[in-house]
Amino acid sequence: MKRLLVSIGLCTGLLFLVTNCSSTKNKQTAVVPVAEPTPEVVVPIDETVYHPHPRKNFFPETDIETRWVDSIYNQMSFDEKVGQLFMVAAYSNKDAAHVADVEKLVTENKVGGLIFFQGGPMRQARLTNKYQSLAKVPLFIGIDAEWGLSMRIDSTFRFPFNMTLGAIKDLKLVEKVGTSLAKESKRMGIHFNFAPVLDINTNPKNPIIGYRSFGENKVSVTEHAIALMNGAQGQGVFSTGKHFPGHGDTATDSHTSLPTVNATLDHLDKVELYPYKRMFDEGLVSVMVAHLNVPSLEPREGYPTSISYDVVTKLLKKDLAFDGLIFTDALNMKGAANFRAPGDIDLEAFMAGNDILLFAENVPLAVEKICVAYQDSLISDERLAQSVKKILRYKFKAGLNNYKPIEGINLYNDLNPKSNETLQYELYENAVTVVKNDGNILPIRNLNQKIAYVKLGDDTNSSFVTTLKKYTEVTEVADANIDSLMVKLTDYETVIIGYHKSDKSWWKAPELTVPELQVIDSIASKKKVIIDCFAKPYSLSRILNFNEIPGVIVSYQNGNIAQEVSAELIFGAIDAKGLLPVSINSSLKAGDGITTQKLNRLGFATPESVGMSSEKLKQIETYAQKAIDGKMTPGMQVLVARKGKVIYQKSFGKQTYEGDVRVKNSDLYDVASVTKMVATLPNVMQVYDQKKVTLETTLGEMLPIFKGSNKQKITFKELLSHYGRMQAWIPFYTATLDSAKMPMEKYYRKMYSEGFTKRVSDSLYLRDDYHDTIMKRIIDSPLIDKKEYRYSDFTFIILKQYLEKIMGRHLDELAADNFYKTLGMNNTLFNPLHKFDKSVIAPTEIDTYFRHDTIQGYVHDMEAAMEDGVGGHAGIFSNAMDIAKMMQMYLQKGNYGGVQYFSEATFNDFNTCWFCGEGNRRGLGFDKQQISGAGPTCGCVSMSSFGHTGFTGTIAWADPETDIVYVFLSNRTYPDSNLPNKLSKENIREDIQKIIQEAIIEK
Repeated sequence: MKRLLVSIGLCTGLLFLVTNCSSTKNKQTAVVPVAEPTPEVVVPIDETVYHPHPRKNFFPETDIETRWVDSIYNQMSFDEKVGQLFMVAAYSNKDAAHVADVEKLVTENKVGGLIFFQGGPMRQARLTNKYQSLAKVPLFIGIDAEWGLSMRIDSTFRFPFNMTLGAIKDLKLVEKVGTSLAKESKRMGIHFNFAPVLDINTNPKNPIIGYRSFGENKVSVTEHAIALMNGAQGQGVFSTGKHFPGHGDTATDSHTSLPTVNATLDHLDKVELYPYKRMFDEGLVSVMVAHLNVPSLEPREGYPTSISYDVVTKLLKKDLAFDGLIFTDALNMKGAANFRAPGDIDLEAFMAGNDILLFAENVPLAVEKICVAYQDSLISDERLAQSVKKILRYKFKAGLNNYKPIEGINLYNDLNPKSNETLQYELYENAVTVVKNDGNILPIRNLNQKIAYVKLGDDTNSSFVTTLKKYTEVTEVADANIDSLMVKLTDYETVIIGYHKSDKSWWKAPELTVPELQVIDSIASKKKVIIDCFAKPYSLSRILNFNEIPGVIVSYQNGNIAQEVSAELIFGAIDAKGLLPVSINSSLKAGDGITTQKLNRLGFATPESVGMSSEKLKQIETYAQKAIDGKMTPGMQVLVARKGKVIYQKSFGKQTYEGDVRVKNSDLYDVASVTKMVATLPNVMQVYDQKKVTLETTLGEMLPIFKGSNKQKITFKELLSHYGRMQAWIPFYTATLDSAKMPMEKYYRKMYSEGFTKRVSDSLYLRDDYHDTIMKRIIDSPLIDKKEYRYSDFTFIILKQYLEKIMGRHLDELAADNFYKTLGMNNTLFNPLHKFDKSVIAPTEIDTYFRHDTIQGYVHDMEAAMEDGVGGHAGIFSNAMDIAKMMQMYLQKGNYGGVQYFSEATFNDFNTCWFCGEGNRRGLGFDKQQISGAGPTCGCVSMSSFGHTGFTGTIAWADPETDIVYVFLSNRTYPDSNLPNKLSKENIREDIQKIIQEAIIEK
């Protein structure tokens, strides 16, 4: 017979031998010191439990279950039964000695379960399989994964903290979180997730709950917890409400000492216990009992609730009629371990009424303590059976009667589905909370103002700043000296202050420092301020006066998606929906939250969130690399947006083949003929919208210089449809070159001088009056013989002249003032070297035929260069993000950012193919999908789609039917534009567009 050692006294240190308990009941062989039990401990605990309300049952009992439980139980030895009471700690990041220790607990002590802590998914899966293979009765596997497996396991997904979820009104989203948590737990062979936290965080100084609580309002906490539980238990994973009877109103961490809750019975009943009552009715499977000192529940001074019969049995089991599984909180925590030694604490916890003893420090000793208590009739057969059979019932419900090992194939992908990131965007879009919005400072409507950003806190802010800058020009300003900082902020109207604290140190109390508070006060006294808090709402409580701060946002956490979404809210791409889960001060209270207006600016999301496949879109990289490897272009930018959300934005390659400068999303490209659609055309549409011209207005009426010419009767509709019989182009520059193809002194100077101010390259200036020569040559040029579609640059050279005449301003000014400044297209302009460094502009060519220079920052098109860089048909430099804004404005039929630039009717007129019947696919200024044969698109977009392509290797296209914007920018002309256009011949742009169309999974 197996013999076991039992310690019987801290003072004597003597050891006695005890035989197996099952054969020695009522034979006193040793005296084991335990706490004096209250009278109730010795009362048999097999009474009928009374349920005051009908309760939801996720896991109803069946006859098969009962037969299985009885069969297993009846075959168990006493030691095996007692072993089921223990769930011990396991790690997948520790050494072989730890693994051996766990194996021994499984094989020799027959423990019933493991709670996994830190490690990795594949390592944990292998160990789980190994331990399960050694267990006579399959093991329960539990984990603390309140915000996802990442709380314990690396390489897994981190969902928002409970406090962030507590800000969300749409509980279906919280339920989705529970569902996702459960699916990932099941994939890892986990049966219990020790969540949700039901603590009502009424104490802002709570050092261990804080973020882990859904908030301070008992009803809100309960509703969010029920939603999370429904999602989890609906997938067959058991939820555990914690920390009973309520750890929210504490200022001490039970990991380090025993916290005290000085609440009356009435208060506990109405507040702390409220979530449990509701959760029990909703079918909560299990409860974790905290290590707390609650004098109103347990009269013995300093006696932890986790080992209190009054709390566990009388209150939880009898008064609240809870008949699910009851876990202790980890018994190695100082709140319990400081009170009783290992073994003693386990015995008391079981005698108090707990079913599963979590994280026991010495299982063999604890087993012996229970054994002796059983011998002494302090524990009855009925009491032991009650817990063990309950454990076995839930093992059956978890499917452990038919245990299957964890499959390792695709484990990482299964634990990190694309749907998680999609849900994450939804969660933050619904959580980020505006608590102050004086003067409707949010969202920022006026982009034509100077906006600065000032960083506080010690964590990263790159996603926030990058996203802010995608909407308009936002300048980062920093200086450790407040006076110097204020000088730097002199010219700025609005200042966004971001407070960034790391999510990784969630248990630490983020707190604005005195210097940071001084920065806020100084800026707020002089500027319009928006404070965005990427930390607990409590962080803002040190700001004593919010009167001078018109905009206050709580974004809760400092992850990339939180930062991105918050920036979207600031500029109106989304509206604010969140509600404060806890109070900041007496004026900013739990439940506060201001709804802001959505200005239908472009936002950001995952492909799946708008019904597209991210896996399919990955194929874009294959075509991008093909183009780079095939020397079709040194680099490129690709952007895809759908339903108002940018879902794909990547840059590939380098600015040049031989250089080391990699292309960034913010770099500028010469967009060539896309200029027509993003500079000249929108201004023409406004003129048309204002009835200054009609479809039948003739060119002679628009510009008197064409009267008497062969072009005077070309109508506005024909002109914009490239149906006016005009030639494609004239190489105007060649007339200014000598026989050696060098610029003639008659037309050029190497330096800026009077009469020669039109800069065509770094050291070449054209005479000012040459524009008249260009226009005369267009006027005098012959028409083609047949009336048919012929694409001509003349159209937009003429329209530039018309716009400047009728508006009395230059085209670059019109484009900037009428569109770019209000659209937030701050990276879109003619002559970019006036604003940007050459290093952020991709070069377009090494010119050996006209300017004899590397063309970088100067327009590639020769005629546009001769117009001082401002052509109606070419000259714009931009990046994919900015071009997408213009395309989205078109897709929204003239509306963007709360501004109606022209009427819907005007857009419809311009997007109409007026001469399709004659084989001309063009709209008014817009290119359209080819009617037959090759063309600008993949041939797979709708006939209502529109866009334009450019000579330098660009395309911008939008499709109203699929709600998609596609932008591709490159410098395929580098280093020599006269080489064959392989980018076009290989259909790279079109093939990428085809991939985009094929990526649509929801019409």
